[in-house]
Amino acid sequence: MEKLIGEFSLGLFFWQSLIFIGLFFLLKKFAWKPILDAVNERETSIKDALASAEAARNEMESLQSDNQRILKEARAEKEALLKEARATRSELINGAKEEAQVEAQKILAQAQDAIQNEKRAAVNELKEQVGSIAMEIAEKVLQKELESNDKQLQLVEQLLKDTNLK
Repeated sequence: MEKLIGEFSLGLFFWQSLIFIGLFFLLKKFAWKPILDAVNERETSIKDALASAEAARNEMESLQSDNQRILKEARAEKEALLKEARATRSELINGAKEEAQVEAQKILAQAQDAIQNEKRAAVNELKEQVGSIAMEIAEKVLQKELESNDKQLQLVEQLLKDTNLK
């Protein structure tokens, strides 16, 4: 019986080994290759997805740096425009002030000329009025003085003496 069990075990081992080897070749030919291909395909797709994610991350970093650069440039341009606007405003204000001063000087000079002309005209008119008043007064004084014939004769003689002396 031991011999039978030993032969049975040996026969069983042989058939099990043969079945295992056959099953191994069958699985290798029909199951392992598709399983390995699917695993390799999955591994490739995971690597591609990781590479795409890395590329997307790099692109995002690049876009962020570009955005930062563009933002800095925009700020610098805004500051330059504001500075230019301030300078232009100052120039306009200073120009307007200078024009106003020049215009004020012209108006002041014209006013002074007008005042001088009015003053001359007033002085001339005053002289004429004073001369006219003086003539009237002299005429009235002479009329009073020369009411009598004696006084008229004395005045004529006086004038003749004064003219001879000269």
